[in-house]
Amino acid sequence: MSSIIPFVSRIDQSDHDRWLDALRNAIPGCRIEPLDALTDKEREAVRVAIVANPDPADLATMANLEWVHSLWAGVEHIAAELPHDGPRIVRLEDPQMAKAMSEAVLAWTLYLHRDMPRYRRQQGRRLWQLHELCLPTDRAVGVLGMGNLGRASAAKLREQEFDVRGWSRTPRDMAGVETFHGAEGLRNILQLSDIIVILLPLTEQTRGLLDSAALLEMKAGASLINFARGPILDSTVLLDRLDGGHIDHAVLDVFDEEPLPEESPFWTHPSVTVLPHISAPTNRVTASAIVAANISAYFETGLVPRGVDRAKGY
Repeated sequence: MSSIIPFVSRIDQSDHDRWLDALRNAIPGCRIEPLDALTDKEREAVRVAIVANPDPADLATMANLEWVHSLWAGVEHIAAELPHDGPRIVRLEDPQMAKAMSEAVLAWTLYLHRDMPRYRRQQGRRLWQLHELCLPTDRAVGVLGMGNLGRASAAKLREQEFDVRGWSRTPRDMAGVETFHGAEGLRNILQLSDIIVILLPLTEQTRGLLDSAALLEMKAGASLINFARGPILDSTVLLDRLDGGHIDHAVLDVFDEEPLPEESPFWTHPSVTVLPHISAPTNRVTASAIVAANISAYFETGLVPRGVDRAKGY
């Protein structure tokens, strides 16, 4: 296999260079080059590109581009920016990412389950006070989103004997997990769960899904974890529910605007834990190996991997 594959991105230059090195190491039989290093003739010959938040105008300079392999699992930005008749979008599906996400979900579920926010507040008041701890079997955790990340996270929670429920827009079954779907199912899981974990893709159907009405359906005193995308959750309403005590605590790793602006009230809110989008970072080594395998198979067989369903957005 000897082909030129452009790496097209709008990421920080140092991050771009590290990805370029990782991809070159993983695909030694190809020339992996920044787009601006290609001649017009070379661009015309390109059939596949590796991308990370690419500029659609850059992709349009490759007239025969058939598909792009994204380095991210989330593809809402590229899916929104590329025309539907443009190249096929293949998202990253890395088992390492699901493993990392399940670890993060378990860690922060335990943080809430063991009342760590309350003990942190007590430390600030120099208050030595113990609180009763319930068993994991008595703590209901609702996972919104039953794709690869959601299922791996639900399984990890089940290993610790939490009472796990799952929700998806359409029916999905999982052994040992009570599942719900649709609008009525969403109301049910919100009403039943002590902790809600959001692991949904951002689509037109999920944008603003957890709005004022949905957050009111949550069990009084419940907490939530958002490891998906900021716009799925109405931030203004969330703050109101936190201020009123209806929601006890929120662990937020994603926001409408990132990095989170300094003036955001989330930074200083006593019932919010702010994380800088760290729940499941892409691993360059494992991700590059998956990209290499997909591209190698394409050059050997001509088959393009399963792409994003543009109607669904993922």
